Amino acid sequence: MKRRNFIKAGSLGAAGAVLASSNRFSGVLGANDSVNIAVIGTRGRGKALTKAAGICENVRVSHVCDVDTEILDEHLAYSEQELGYKPESETDFRRILENKDVDAIAVATPEHWHAPMAIMGMQAGKHVYVEKPCSHNPHENELLVQAREKYGKACQMGNQQRSSKTSAQAMRDIRDGVIGNVYMGKAWYSNTRESIGRGKVVPVPGNLDWDLWQGPAPREEYRDNVHPYNWHWFRAWGTGEIHNNGTHEIDICRWALGVDYPVRAVSAGGRFHFTDDDWEYYDTQLASYEFQGGKMITWEGRSCNGLDHYDRSRGCTIHGTKGSILLDRGNYILYDLDDEVVKHLKENEPGTSGSTADTIGWDTLTVNHMRNFMAAITDGEELHAPIEDGSISTMLCHLGNISQDLGRSLDVDPANGHILNDEEAMRKWTRDYEKGWEVKV
Repeated sequence: MKRRNFIKAGSLGAAGAVLASSNRFSGVLGANDSVNIAVIGTRGRGKALTKAAGICENVRVSHVCDVDTEILDEHLAYSEQELGYKPESETDFRRILENKDVDAIAVATPEHWHAPMAIMGMQAGKHVYVEKPCSHNPHENELLVQAREKYGKACQMGNQQRSSKTSAQAMRDIRDGVIGNVYMGKAWYSNTRESIGRGKVVPVPGNLDWDLWQGPAPREEYRDNVHPYNWHWFRAWGTGEIHNNGTHEIDICRWALGVDYPVRAVSAGGRFHFTDDDWEYYDTQLASYEFQGGKMITWEGRSCNGLDHYDRSRGCTIHGTKGSILLDRGNYILYDLDDEVVKHLKENEPGTSGSTADTIGWDTLTVNHMRNFMAAITDGEELHAPIEDGSISTMLCHLGNISQDLGRSLDVDPANGHILNDEEAMRKWTRDYEKGWEVKV
């Protein structure tokens, strides 16, 4: 059944729309009401979101969904262990969207599904938690914001460090002038990923609905090096390391500098570490962004060489006229201009004391972020990462990839992120969609 025949776009009507700036949502349940949430996509982040939702008060993971029945069965066993019960399971998320008992969905699918599924969820009357990056291309960012405004639902992006207590304290200190005039943020990520080799066209495994897995993406034959993780490095489905991991720290730098869209973006790098495989993005990338007011952000990504900065595989430093701050998912370290530590705060809950979490991406920041999302649904609490803001951080990553693809810097309209005076670059603003799965608000 195609998307257009399943969900009648606009069924909630424009009357339910609210101003994005109000951060109040239609369908708020009330503080004592329980929330039924469905988790769609049940591998690493799906497990983390399931566990986080299960910890939240008055929340039930009512459904879990995956197009791979082996992964789904494993997740049901995980859910029983972590939640004490098995949610109902589905292999087609559209049946969840038509279920009136489901109040919210959490989207933890491959990235080409993030925006289409989030939009369809809001059209169906669901509040949405969508993992980062929130889109596969810049046009989807704009559609997501339009959908949030039109349907009036809470939509939070999964950049969970926005719910870090130590990072929030750092932002208050920065606004109070602790490091003076803040002018630069440096973000980084490093890993030791292996080559993905050359994939072979093979029969689709019996446990996988390959057609629904592809969804809005143009159809391709199934290869043995795509599912369940390496899709990240293919352009049809993924968006590369700058989105896969860089989104987080670029977002924190934006938060610290108080900036939105840049005036200029430029990126350099390539597929340097392994050169004879199917990886279509970059394993080495340095993206830089200039903003109005004399501010800049850089992101350094090394997917296949894991040498740390500051003994951390990921993090960011914020630089000002009176000092600097180092932030990761569990630490806030303040330095003066002599590089002496003035303050060191650690996240005061277990699971976030280092820069990495366990293999399913579990940390208490995910719990804090999910609690904030649930409080928005039940109490109208202000979201920590509303899609209007999360989409801007995602846009910076898109601009980095577009600059990298074209081999030149981009002039950007700081009002909306659009690329100026470059028709070739703007042709990368959207993608081709499989017929019947075009994204519409």
